[in-house]
Amino acid sequence: MARFPGRSWAPSASGASGSAGSSGGRPHGRQQQQNVRRAWPVNLRSVAGQVFVLQILVVLLLVVAAGVALVVQSRNDATNEARNRSVAVAQTFAHSPGIVEALRSPDPTAILQPRAQAARVASGVDFIVVLNNDGIRYTHPNPARIGQKFIGTYEPALQGHVVVEQINGTLGPLVQAVVPVFAPDGSVVGMVSAGVTLANVSTASQRQLPVVLGAGAGAVVLATLGTALISRRLRRQTHGLGPTEMTRMYEHHAAVLHAVREGVLIVGGDGRLLLCNDEAHRLLGLPADAEGRLVTELGLERAPEELLTANLPVTDQVVMAGERLLAVNVRLTDRDGGPPGFVATLRDSTELLALSGRVEVVQRRLRLLYDAGVSVGSTLDVTRTAEELAQVAVPRFADFVTVDLAEQVLAGEEPPVSLGRMRRAAVAGVRSDAPFHPAGTVLDVVPATPLAEALHSGEPGLEPRLTEATRWREQDPERSERVLAYGVHSLLRVPLRARGVLLGVARFWRADRAEPFETDDLALAEEMVAHAAVCIDNARRFTREHAMAVTLQHRLLPRSLPVQNALEVAHRYLPAQEGVGGDWFDVIPLPGARVALVVGDVVGHGLHAAATMGRLRTAIHNFSTLDLPPDELLGHLDDLVIRIDQDEAASGESAELAGATCLYAIYDPVSRRCTLASAGHPPPAVVGPDGRVEFPELPTGPPLGLAVLPFETAELELAEGSRLVLYTDGLVEDRDRDIDEGLEQLRAALSGPPRTPEQTCADVLGALLPERPQDDIALLVARTRVLPAERVAEWEVPSDPAAVGPVRRAVAERLESWGLDEAAFVTELILSELVTNAIRYGSGPIRVRLLRDRSLICEVSDGSSTSPHLKYAATTDEGGRGLFLVAQFADRWGTRYTATGKVIWTEQPLE
Repeated sequence: MARFPGRSWAPSASGASGSAGSSGGRPHGRQQQQNVRRAWPVNLRSVAGQVFVLQILVVLLLVVAAGVALVVQSRNDATNEARNRSVAVAQTFAHSPGIVEALRSPDPTAILQPRAQAARVASGVDFIVVLNNDGIRYTHPNPARIGQKFIGTYEPALQGHVVVEQINGTLGPLVQAVVPVFAPDGSVVGMVSAGVTLANVSTASQRQLPVVLGAGAGAVVLATLGTALISRRLRRQTHGLGPTEMTRMYEHHAAVLHAVREGVLIVGGDGRLLLCNDEAHRLLGLPADAEGRLVTELGLERAPEELLTANLPVTDQVVMAGERLLAVNVRLTDRDGGPPGFVATLRDSTELLALSGRVEVVQRRLRLLYDAGVSVGSTLDVTRTAEELAQVAVPRFADFVTVDLAEQVLAGEEPPVSLGRMRRAAVAGVRSDAPFHPAGTVLDVVPATPLAEALHSGEPGLEPRLTEATRWREQDPERSERVLAYGVHSLLRVPLRARGVLLGVARFWRADRAEPFETDDLALAEEMVAHAAVCIDNARRFTREHAMAVTLQHRLLPRSLPVQNALEVAHRYLPAQEGVGGDWFDVIPLPGARVALVVGDVVGHGLHAAATMGRLRTAIHNFSTLDLPPDELLGHLDDLVIRIDQDEAASGESAELAGATCLYAIYDPVSRRCTLASAGHPPPAVVGPDGRVEFPELPTGPPLGLAVLPFETAELELAEGSRLVLYTDGLVEDRDRDIDEGLEQLRAALSGPPRTPEQTCADVLGALLPERPQDDIALLVARTRVLPAERVAEWEVPSDPAAVGPVRRAVAERLESWGLDEAAFVTELILSELVTNAIRYGSGPIRVRLLRDRSLICEVSDGSSTSPHLKYAATTDEGGRGLFLVAQFADRWGTRYTATGKVIWTEQPLE
């Protein structure tokens, strides 16, 4: 059967007409089998001959195409090879040693002619000619042409260019190149031309042409042999098949055709039924002698008869035939040279109709569950999640949906064991005038009602016909009557339970849809509500953690800024919408009227980031009491972060790294200098008094916790009234904006006329704050002030104990001019002790400086790095009580180190 053509059993038109008078069509089938047997060997031999001719033509066309391609390629390769060889030889000879000296010699030909001939023979070119700048030949393979004018283009070579051209010379078609000869000073002192004829260039394509032709001839021979073998085999197979075997094959084919559960009809070009199987007889109710008759004479119903007489292709068109629903397919047989007519197949789809309806319902339910899984829980907001549950179910599942949650759940807390009071979190419906409580309404659960029982047991409930049920009305009798009067007739209630905790209840109502809720609808509602409950519980947990993190962070951040005179400071801090981070800021007064500004950002979000931020902020305050330079302070902070990571890794408490970025700046109002160091933090913005905005380039170090490179400092000199703007990356960078775009927006927001720091903060946030911040934002704006020169006094003290007296008198005079006579005695006592210690134990130069700020600041500096220590002197000690007295009379005192020594300072309060 595998060797039998698919349509060879179909009768021809003449066979059909000849058997019209017979009954059943069986004699007609046997006659067709005999015709096929006689025609089989002839047809196969004819097909074999046609295949052989086609193979020969294809092989010849491929050989010719390959030959033409090789010839064209050979020509192109020869030209390219000639160009490359002539240029290479000419340039090599032009750069050979001694050619410049030969050209400048009295007889260049005597020197260059032997070299040119030897190079020509070695390189395989046809000529190498050396020219002077006038185009006169110095060399040539034919000595008779030496001294004559060069034939070809050489003028561009005088300008230092390489000239390549293809010409027809005395030797035939050739390619010649002319290259300049450069003297050591860069001038052109002559030219070299090399040429090669195309006939002398042998390419690989020319060598491949005989191979291609030989392969083509071999392919023709193989095709001839293959076709001969196939024809011989076909003849042997067909001549050995007798009538009995052919008849058995056709009977087997017919048995299969009549056994399938699909009706098959073959109709000829004249509209007569040539063949139909048993299933077609059954489905259409055909008479026994249907084969050989016109389709219009078979007594078919109108719909199937129109399809079978239209002579048009049809795909799965459903028609009624009696009580059966048939899917009809029609395929024309006259395509690709076949006989006229068509083949029709019939399939009984009566049972599939009901099944397809059920499948469609299941598909709608699956689609609803899929949409609920995608849309419900898109945010970590409890109310929004409840609204998404209500919206996804309307109107595809219910006409109205209400979602009620425990009030504790909305606040992010654990719900009580028994829900006696709930708040409506969401309500959705096909119309807005439904008599349901609006969102935000507090609902008290009435005991012994179906709602109370569902909340107690956690089991869902179904009220298919509300008009026949009475107990549900006890929850709110007045509201229930209004609901029934509105047309609501069916109810589903499903408790919201997640991880064993009851959160609330979702109720689904039907009014416009006539069919009530069924048991299958209850299962679908449970699936949707179960997913929504998990999402609501996740949002509740997040709300609780978010509130805890916000509270912790607000406790850890500075509640108010310290009082100081060096800077006018304003600040803003905004937590992220979906997770508190570890951003922080600080303003720390330092000795000498200086102020430190700090802005930092801890990696990550949540409680871990907030706690790490608190530890880093405390550490910075502790390190600042040592009055360290910014780079050293960041180095100590980096060590702390590394230890935090190591401790947490050893304890296994957290897998999160405590990495952070930080910017630390110290401003001195006396010198107007600002010293900064950065640990992977965005650069600050400096706004001049004229409104010009700059982002100074700082030597940005690695983030804290990496310990890769040491930190470096940068120093800026700020004019009075300048604004120093420090911020975290949440202000200038988010998912929809890269940092470069954010910095440009920040520049635009800071530009313009002078503004107060408070107004600057408001303008910056108004221009750059995203609608839903994904990261914390910390902003610190400081406007610089300068300590007036008349409030600063400085003296240089000789390294001599006798110099203490004059310094004391000068200090007393300055205090008198400042109106601080009452502080003169204590100040003289303090300075006497500090200056005496500097002279005795330190080294020069020794300087004394007084600053009148919010307090009276006394500073004594020297070139030694040895720091004095406070101690208690014994009764027998002659000394050791000086620093004790200083500590008793001064409000604060300390030591800070500089690049050239140290400074001992004291502060005295001013009444």
